[in-house]
Amino acid sequence: MAVTRWIKVAVAMQSAIGADLTISGITLASPGVGTSTAHGLANGDYVVFTISGGMQQLNRRVLRVAGQTTNTFQLEGLDTTTFDAFSAGTCNKITFGTSFSTLMDAAPSGGDQQFITYRILHDDQEYQIPSVKSAQIYTFRSLWEPSDAALTAAQTASDAAAERAVRFTFSDSKKFVFNGYVGFTFQPQGGSGELVECTMTVTGKGRGTAYAT
Repeated sequence: MAVTRWIKVAVAMQSAIGADLTISGITLASPGVGTSTAHGLANGDYVVFTISGGMQQLNRRVLRVAGQTTNTFQLEGLDTTTFDAFSAGTCNKITFGTSFSTLMDAAPSGGDQQFITYRILHDDQEYQIPSVKSAQIYTFRSLWEPSDAALTAAQTASDAAAERAVRFTFSDSKKFVFNGYVGFTFQPQGGSGELVECTMTVTGKGRGTAYAT
């Protein structure tokens, strides 16, 4: 097994989003296949889904396109077999045109299974059943550089309370993509004799997806 390291990792954020592409169907298969008339997508494109009916497991999730034909495309690497049946939704092509060069680390949190605790009157113990998962959050430490274009783009997204997709590309070509709300201001932090830093967060909206290449 090859070991992946946090060395020479490219972090890119969504800089543009395409027009709504109406989806008429998504199969329950591995991988799932979406149908969208004359969608214009190419293999390797990334799209974010907005699901308005059924298949909520896909809502606001970022996935890569594979096996495209004129009117269909595969949801690369995603097994939708156990998902809810799809009834309505759209997707939008994402352009990852904002590249960060000041980030120093990335710390994930959340995504934990939450539980409902209950007791039955005639019993003498508590029970738990799974409910939802907690929000997934990435916290990034960054060098403080007010002239940096990527940090400025992050502040713009934060000020607008806007979602942005983020992609990690590791030196061994593995990738991780996710979508969320950006939180950032150019508020400097640190201590005497230390680097001046700032913090950016991305609070997940939709599940992340990992790719081997």
